[in-house]
Amino acid sequence: MKIHSPLVEIAKKVCPAVITIVVSKDLPKIEGFYLLPFGGKEFIMPKINEGKKQMTKIGGGSGFIVSSDGYILTSCHVVQDPNADYTIIIEQGKKHPAKILARDPINDIAVLKIKADNLPYLDLGDSGSIELGEQVVAVGNALGEFHDTVSSGIISGLSRFIQATNNITNQAERLRGLIQTDAAINPGNSGGPLINMESKVIGINTAVVWGAQNISFAIPINYAKKDLEEVRKYGKIKFPFLGIKYIIINKEIAQKNKLPTEYGALIVRESLGEPPIIKGSAAEKSGLLEFDIIKEAKGKKITVKNPLSHILEECKIGEEIELKVLRDGKEITLRVKLEEKK
Repeated sequence: MKIHSPLVEIAKKVCPAVITIVVSKDLPKIEGFYLLPFGGKEFIMPKINEGKKQMTKIGGGSGFIVSSDGYILTSCHVVQDPNADYTIIIEQGKKHPAKILARDPINDIAVLKIKADNLPYLDLGDSGSIELGEQVVAVGNALGEFHDTVSSGIISGLSRFIQATNNITNQAERLRGLIQTDAAINPGNSGGPLINMESKVIGINTAVVWGAQNISFAIPINYAKKDLEEVRKYGKIKFPFLGIKYIIINKEIAQKNKLPTEYGALIVRESLGEPPIIKGSAAEKSGLLEFDIIKEAKGKKITVKNPLSHILEECKIGEEIELKVLRDGKEITLRVKLEEKK
């Protein structure tokens, strides 16, 4: 009699609800290639017909169904292009156009919806109760080609902080509270579920450390539960909003720019002509000015590992909080009433 590993049963339950996300965009048509001589070498260049466009696949990732009527969770960076089209493949030959209901870039989570019924779906577990050494399973669309790739491992660490870079946009995102696992996660696995031995989702696979072996990360599913609940209730994720553009100060930035502090959020415009404080925002109403350095918010020190965005995320819309601000070398206190992000 053949004895099955518990992982076999988990794979049977989980894989039908894990989906592939195909990212496509209307781009100029490529009509062949030509050789371009440069520096004594020849480079292959595409012949682009600007007058003709075609829908072209530009990326992809994984996700998983969380309700029989088509709600899907994935990573925000998988579906971050607002001008792209997203197609969900549940199984070979079954494709559905996806609607992006909400993006949560702070936690790298997105909520999607497809029009379908009686779909297989996964139950969400409690990421607050997981333990070091606990066995887990990662499922996804590895390298964008290998569907239903299953790998197993353990929880190697909790509450990790990393700075992840998106390979497409090269934008850096600071992610906190992450689950570290040695289960293999590859490009294309992003957005897929991290499963416990009860076949419940405890995380969303999000990042891998290149050049290291068996170091991968997942977003705790409890973050996504909150987002999913708000989308179902309000049709969107409700964020408390301050209304400033800023950079987080560290030792290097402070020394290079001769700043009076090595931590905090420096209010500064991203480009010429673009105001760093949004007109009519809570920040403007509170009296914040360009080049102010917010050192603390709600009694919490603002650092690289605890940025202002994470502190605000823990606040409520309409809540009045206290800011400790450094202005012209003097520390002042301002109070601001947070508003909803429109």
